[in-house]
Amino acid sequence: MAPMPALFISHGSPMLALEPEAPAHRFLKGLAGLVQRPRAILAVSAHWETPVPALSLAERPQTIHDFRGFPPALFAMQYPAPGAPALAQQAGALLAQAGLEVAYSTTRGLDHGAWTPLTLAWPAADIPITQLSVQPYRDAAHHVSVGAALRPLRDQGVLVLGSGSFSHNLMEFRGQDPTAPSPTWVTAFADWMRQALLEGRQTDLLAWDRLAPEARRNHPTPEHLWPLYTALGAGTPERPARLLHSSTDRAILAMDAFAFD
Repeated sequence: MAPMPALFISHGSPMLALEPEAPAHRFLKGLAGLVQRPRAILAVSAHWETPVPALSLAERPQTIHDFRGFPPALFAMQYPAPGAPALAQQAGALLAQAGLEVAYSTTRGLDHGAWTPLTLAWPAADIPITQLSVQPYRDAAHHVSVGAALRPLRDQGVLVLGSGSFSHNLMEFRGQDPTAPSPTWVTAFADWMRQALLEGRQTDLLAWDRLAPEARRNHPTPEHLWPLYTALGAGTPERPARLLHSSTDRAILAMDAFAFD
């Protein structure tokens, strides 16, 4: 069996789960057809922030509705996938072997960074899953090192799934016309990042906040970009990314998705 690719997907707004007309919704509905069925999933979510990498040991992770102001149909959604505590322990051991401090939670469920895309890609909710946090005050190199430590899991049929957003400025997002063209400050950043990933320019990517145009306008805080770097680290070194999808949500959120083989 070939190793699983590591993936980065942009989950956008949780409303994506209820918007079948959205290009990213349609992409995620077809995601299961693009990869072999995982034995288990390790989801790296932008919506779980901790000082050190943390993993969930929950055996039956609850569906966390970590948002407000959305319609009741969204709050009614559940993703009752089984947990993967043994995978969490194995991932933690790999991180510790790499010299990284690790923490665990027995209660952490699945936030919308995990369940929004998974309810589209694997709606049966029958694949065991655990979550891994991001460290908002660490840098890109740290998150690449986290991914690199987890690389052996790919040989065991585990999908390392980074879930964030290719661009993420909610102050600009609110009130946007869904059909409006993307402003140049979004497209310039997304184009630079996309090209750097497809060309395998990891040195440039590690300095994204200095080199990418409009970097901090697209990511005033970087937590939605860190799952991308964890997936990048879990990929094969020196191998460029593969673009799986590119679209925008309400003009502001770039919804690119990539595979790292």
